[in-house]
Amino acid sequence: MLESTENNPINQRIATRLRKLRAERGLSLEALASCCGVSRSALSLIERAESSPTAVVLNKLAAGLGVTLSSLLEDEVLGAADTAKSVPASPLSRIEEQLVWQDPLSGYLRRSVSPAGVGSPIQIVEVQFPACQRVAFENAPGALAQHQQIWMLAGEMEFGIGEATHRLKAGDCLAFTLDRPTFFYNPGEQSARYAVVIVAEPKQGKK
Repeated sequence: MLESTENNPINQRIATRLRKLRAERGLSLEALASCCGVSRSALSLIERAESSPTAVVLNKLAAGLGVTLSSLLEDEVLGAADTAKSVPASPLSRIEEQLVWQDPLSGYLRRSVSPAGVGSPIQIVEVQFPACQRVAFENAPGALAQHQQIWMLAGEMEFGIGEATHRLKAGDCLAFTLDRPTFFYNPGEQSARYAVVIVAEPKQGKK
């Protein structure tokens, strides 16, 4: 599902990242659409920043490009061939500078906590998940090995990893590899909050 928007800075950021990552991999819109399961017309709208992709669509795009979902939300980072509009990498990420993105379908809020472009394989994300909402990802095995740990900070959540379902309350921590279908569900009447620590690396033989 896509929601039409105009002049949204986060959509512009996603559009820029998507175009750059697709160009780096030499993929046409048709090729990326085929490997990620998102229609060419939807991809075109996203690349023009004319639609807000949902979390499910972003997850499919990230898988097709062989990157983490967080990578699609990062600023451009200053490099030798980058333009003057790029943002220099900094080891410090101030809270007021951290990108907050909202899934237009479920309403969950995702804060990118880690500094972008510093070369660390570790990414930290904070999520605020509304009551009675559910998000599911297909997560077929891809080029990246993604190890995640979810640390509940407030409320309770149900997390489905493959055929297993885990109910976490504040203080609990769940570790898993992101290579199976997953779902996130808040069964309570209050929003829940949790941190996600992600370590992603190319699988052997896939760089």
